[in-house]
Amino acid sequence: MASVLPPGCELIGAGWSHADLNARVRPWCDPALQPSLLVVLAATRTAEVLGISAAGATTASRRYTAIADAELLLHGPAHQPHWPLPPLPAGVSPALISWAATQRLALAPEVAAIGLHQPPPFPHLRFEAPSLGAADCLSSGQAMSLDRVEQLWERGRRLGSVLRGPLVLAECVPGGTTTAQAVLCGLGVPVDDLVSGSARQPPLALKQSLVAAGLQAAALHSPVQPKPLVAAVGDPFQALAAGLIEGAMESGQPLMLAGGSQMLAVLALALTSCAPHERPVLASQLLLGTTAWLADEQLAETLMVDQRPTPPAFPELLQRVSRFLELPVLAIASGLRLQLSRHQQLRDYELGHVKEGVGAGGLALLAQLRGIGTDQLLADCDRAMDALLQQPAGCTGGGSLGSKP
Repeated sequence: MASVLPPGCELIGAGWSHADLNARVRPWCDPALQPSLLVVLAATRTAEVLGISAAGATTASRRYTAIADAELLLHGPAHQPHWPLPPLPAGVSPALISWAATQRLALAPEVAAIGLHQPPPFPHLRFEAPSLGAADCLSSGQAMSLDRVEQLWERGRRLGSVLRGPLVLAECVPGGTTTAQAVLCGLGVPVDDLVSGSARQPPLALKQSLVAAGLQAAALHSPVQPKPLVAAVGDPFQALAAGLIEGAMESGQPLMLAGGSQMLAVLALALTSCAPHERPVLASQLLLGTTAWLADEQLAETLMVDQRPTPPAFPELLQRVSRFLELPVLAIASGLRLQLSRHQQLRDYELGHVKEGVGAGGLALLAQLRGIGTDQLLADCDRAMDALLQQPAGCTGGGSLGSKP
């Protein structure tokens, strides 16, 4: 495997032959194929539950996290943003890593906005009326109307069907790991103790209680169907992304799902909605790219079994989703590490803060697959952090940026 993947990259899960792995990563290494990047911003009021997310230290700040992250990704750390980065308990937005990678790759991100609390101050794709707003908290069992989900799904399918080259799909949805957990549980995948989040110690019990309440309130009929499930306990990103993945089967283009549990959830939704004979075809087009921090994470409430440390959570989550789908899912972690960074905000990633988001893992992986070394990416991240810290007070979002050297 070492001859196929760049140094430091980790194949998550087993069972891939050298030839199969090489065939799946080849489009992402080919300099003749320039991928496009779509980042979907969406909102769910699940993010407003106290303690559910660290993607913004307060409920109010999480309402504009997605816009602030997109501004950083689009304009870079030296740009004075309309919406400052929200304060975080520690670390810095993963959009900084994503920006560094996109600069090296010469990618021009396209951003879609669905159900945000404020209109983005930059050009973006719209797939529905902005007045529809954020999805309700999943605990209600009525997060969105079924009509809204069906329309987003169909618009995503149309987009996927007309792709003309490889696409990296990324997201920024505060509260999205909890809606991902709800969707996976609703499909029948046992994942309660395996879904992480932006906090160093994700609130597993709180997530489980919200998911249980939402699924009980929804009272979905068995077998559970993907679209009613998303309407009950999901978020707008899931509807659009699942449709896009499904539509990619028509265009035949490779997709890199840049993320973690949220991407596994939309992958499961898309494949479950396909006919059984179509699923292997679609799965063969997909690659999930994530960060080493997520791939290595041991969740706090499951650290020890019989006095032995348990394996990392994400590989087990991947295995359970693959087993449910009866298909292997290819996932690779980037080799980017930040322990040698000059900035504490970046070294915080090595301590378990933030971990993933805004496509950081997939974009760092893509950069490596295209010959960019992790030492270059680290240096770029450090320089980006230098520029971010030079912003006037209030533009960096405070939090750890204002309190750490």
